[in-house]
Amino acid sequence: MPTPPILVETDGPVRTIIINRPDKRNAVDRPTADALRDAFQAFEEDDSVSVAVLTGAGGNFCAGADLAALGDPQRRNEVEPEGTGPGPMGPSRCEAPHRLDIYIYIYVLITI
Repeated sequence: MPTPPILVETDGPVRTIIINRPDKRNAVDRPTADALRDAFQAFEEDDSVSVAVLTGAGGNFCAGADLAALGDPQRRNEVEPEGTGPGPMGPSRCEAPHRLDIYIYIYVLITI
């Protein structure tokens, strides 16, 4: 069974959505973007949660689009020439619902 590209955890009113591709530094391909959209849609429809935290597995947030997937029509990110349709990174073009509070955890290494 393949590893899911997105993990979802809920603790009380907090939903944590985890990009789960640490071997790719959590780069987003089409299956991951689809799973992100689904996870945020499920968050929006669930009145028992009020905060979404988006983070990445393995110590990295997200390397952006998965460039290795560009040559594969099934895996490359969906991009509409007119700028309509779903966003290439998942929920990036979704209209922000009025109740959506998203906090993004970004792994930062500071050297002093």
